Amino acid sequence: MTAQEIPEYAEVHDAAERAYRAVLSMIVTGEVAEGSWLRETTLAEQIGVSRTPVRQALNRLAAEGAVELKPHRGAQVVSISPEEVDSLYDLRAQFEPLATKLAVPRMQPEHLEELADLAEQMEALVAEPQTDAQEMTRLNNAFHAVFIREASNRHLAMAIQAVTRPVYVARTFQTYSRHGLVRSMRHHAELIDAARHGDGDWAEAVMRAHILSARHASA
Repeated sequence: MTAQEIPEYAEVHDAAERAYRAVLSMIVTGEVAEGSWLRETTLAEQIGVSRTPVRQALNRLAAEGAVELKPHRGAQVVSISPEEVDSLYDLRAQFEPLATKLAVPRMQPEHLEELADLAEQMEALVAEPQTDAQEMTRLNNAFHAVFIREASNRHLAMAIQAVTRPVYVARTFQTYSRHGLVRSMRHHAELIDAARHGDGDWAEAVMRAHILSARHASA
C-alpha cells in the first residue's frame, strides 16, 4: 500500500489542498492585503482544518513566492509592484515559449488529448455567466504544465517555476474581460493545432503572444 492509498494520508492531503486554495483565494481577492501577516491558528479556525494542513499550505505558498516565512513571526503576504509583475511576464515570455518549442516534437497522441480536455474544460467555464477564476487558474496551470513537462529540460522547468507565480496568474484571471478570456482560449486552441502539426516554431510564437497578452487581460 502506498502513502496515497492510506486513508489518513488522503485526508491530510485533502485538508492541505483545501487550506492552500482558501489562503490563495484570500490573497488573490485582496481579503488579506499585501504585507499582511497570516497566523496559523486564525487561518485554521477560519478554514475549519487543523494547523498542520495550514502550515503545509503556507509552505507551498512560500515556495510559489506568494508569502514569506519569517522565523518566530509567521507568514507575510509578499508585496510586489506592477513593474515587478511586468518583469516576471517578460522573463516568462522568454522561457516558456522555448519549453513549448522543445515539447511539441515530443508530443504523443495522449498529450494532445490531455491538452484538448483541459482546453474544453476551460472553454466551458468561460461560457458560464460567472467564470470561476480559481478553477480557471488550476486548469490553465495544468495546460501549461503539459508543455513544460514534455520539454524534458529540468533547468528550464526550474527557471519557469521561478517566474510563474500562481497568485498573480489567478489575479490576472480575475481581471480578464470577456474579450480577453476569448482571446486566451483562442490561443490555447491554436497551441493545440500547432502541436498536432508538430510545428514547434508555430507553437513557440503562439505561446509568446499568449503570455504577453495576459498583461492586457482587462482589454
